[in-house]
Amino acid sequence: MNLKKFSLKRTHKLNRSLGGNIALFALLAVFGLFSAYPLVMTVSNAFKSLDELFLFPPRLFPRNLTLDNFRDLSELIGNSWIPFSRYFFNTLLITILGTTGHVLIASMCAYPLAKYKFPGRNIIFTLVVYSLMFAPQVTATPNYIIISRIGLIDTPLAIILPAIASSLGLYLMKQFMQQIPMELIESAKIDGASEYRIFFTIVMPLVKPAWLTLIILLFQRLWITDGGSFIFSEELKPVSYALRQIAQGTIERAGTIAAVSFIMMIVPVTFFIISQSKIVETFSHSGMK
Repeated sequence: MNLKKFSLKRTHKLNRSLGGNIALFALLAVFGLFSAYPLVMTVSNAFKSLDELFLFPPRLFPRNLTLDNFRDLSELIGNSWIPFSRYFFNTLLITILGTTGHVLIASMCAYPLAKYKFPGRNIIFTLVVYSLMFAPQVTATPNYIIISRIGLIDTPLAIILPAIASSLGLYLMKQFMQQIPMELIESAKIDGASEYRIFFTIVMPLVKPAWLTLIILLFQRLWITDGGSFIFSEELKPVSYALRQIAQGTIERAGTIAAVSFIMMIVPVTFFIISQSKIVETFSHSGMK
């Protein structure tokens, strides 16, 4: 068996050509540069002066780096009649509660779907899969009607509850938990462990890549939310709304808009770069493309 594996590996190695590797690397490099261009341009624009921002054709990198855009943004934030710390607190509240609640609820719902058989299990999971096919624009009106009927309009819960109820986390956690051997859970029960102890001390540590991925994905989504049509009070708006309001105005605020775009982009991009291996591992195990 070992000799067979060795021969297969050696044959595969001999069939690889240097020219093919170079061509593949060049193709991937072109697509990589094409994908990175908007990110590089966003970062570059944040440090350009107004003169360079309106040049045509635009320059990729600024010739004279400047922090004037960030100084103007800081002055506008300081003149706001709602303290900027309030907007920041609202964003943290929505992001932390929405992310934590989603991970916890999705994991606890996925556990029985993955490890126990009960009537209607397949129907429930089929509905979960079907719900992933609908675009957010399709469910926007039903979500608003439900939130309005239960009296949560103009409260942070109007954004937190739909985030908690997202079906993506349930799907990912269920697919990951299916790989845990049932013998491991049964042996824990024989030792006297309760279902809650099994869930928190055995199951959750084993599916750590999955719930880390959920934290990252939901954090990115909630970080950029602006309240939409759910929150109207100024003191309850998140930081993304405040930054976009500050950036709106005359053409003289083009530099401020560039600084706002950079600030709103840097946090989710940093999170993704740090944890991209976990996301790839989770999607490869769950079967998502």
